[in-house]
Amino acid sequence: MDKIYLKGMEFYGYHGVFSEENTLGQPFIVDLTMKANLKPAAKDDDLEKSVNYADAYQAVKKAVEENTFDLVETVAETIAEIILNTFSIVYEATVFVKKPTPPIAGHYEYVGIEITRSRS
Repeated sequence: MDKIYLKGMEFYGYHGVFSEENTLGQPFIVDLTMKANLKPAAKDDDLEKSVNYADAYQAVKKAVEENTFDLVETVAETIAEIILNTFSIVYEATVFVKKPTPPIAGHYEYVGIEITRSRS
């Protein structure tokens, strides 16, 4: 199957189990991979038969910036649910949410969650 990628989308959100995370917020980076049959879109050169990248970006932005969750797992699950409910052409979504500045002592690039969800 074919894939559509949106990589390195950056948002500011208020997710975390610590109260300061919900108050101060922090950056989140999201990678989204959508599996779909893109042959009809390519054959007819028709955006209506594909996924508009701008619409997918806005869907992810809404999930990250307009909600507050304790778990990054819930952020990822919400993104996958919105993508599958919004874009009928997408049959599987993989969402990788990175939290580069969690309040954890130590040296690391980020912590993150990756989930894959598909239509039943």
